[in-house]
Amino acid sequence: MNKKPQSGGKKASKYVAREPSADGFIAYPELEHQTWQRLIERQLEVVSGRACDEYIHGLELLDLPRDRIPQLDDISAVLHRETGWQVARVPALIGFETFFSLLAERKFPVATFIRSPEEFDYLQEPDIFHEIFGHCAMLTNPAFANFTQKYGQLGLKATPKERAYLARLYWFTVEFGLVQTPAGLRIYGGGILSSPKETLYAFSDEPERFPFDALTALRTPYRIDIVQPIYYVLDSLQQLQELTEIDLMSRVQQAMELGLFEPRFPPKDAA
Repeated sequence: MNKKPQSGGKKASKYVAREPSADGFIAYPELEHQTWQRLIERQLEVVSGRACDEYIHGLELLDLPRDRIPQLDDISAVLHRETGWQVARVPALIGFETFFSLLAERKFPVATFIRSPEEFDYLQEPDIFHEIFGHCAMLTNPAFANFTQKYGQLGLKATPKERAYLARLYWFTVEFGLVQTPAGLRIYGGGILSSPKETLYAFSDEPERFPFDALTALRTPYRIDIVQPIYYVLDSLQQLQELTEIDLMSRVQQAMELGLFEPRFPPKDAA
């Protein structure tokens, strides 16, 4: 699943985010509620026994409805109570400055559209299901919440080249992160948690899994439109908190000097 933000030169989204009424309520057509119900019921089965306990606890706190798309105010109320976060309604695509600014303010951007039935199994743009089911439960966890804010703060000050390296760190943690637990390997990354295919694939023998190292993750190329050939595994979610306490930009500079690893995947036009 592709992650915001998008630069101005990229193709515009075919989706249009739904606007709230004067009282802040967003009305969705019945077909879109049905899409949400199909997505959440399918994914709840898939993540059972595969998602980390902190994610499951976050889902319990959010108490997401099955039969309708949740209202953002309901999500924000829980997040603010737990970690001081809230969600922010955004268009389908947003710019880098907006994305980083929101995260730095402990506001998680959520585009208020849901995928069409034709793209039910996969779309590159992050829709409301990906953002809420994939990410918001983890934002009830302090370590994850603090790291996400730190990422936004760093991104605001970074150069375009530094942001490209930072994006790889985000990709291999917030989006596609795994964590080792006493019960075994578990998922905390939203790009996996919102995808049935990636959830099952991440536990298969196909991908490579390595202990998480920030410098290594910063140097690892990725593609947004394939299952990941590599995952990095945290010892515990506390490692995310530790990332907020070190000089991450010095790691970025180091990664830039060393350069990227060779990709473990073919270029897109050859795939």
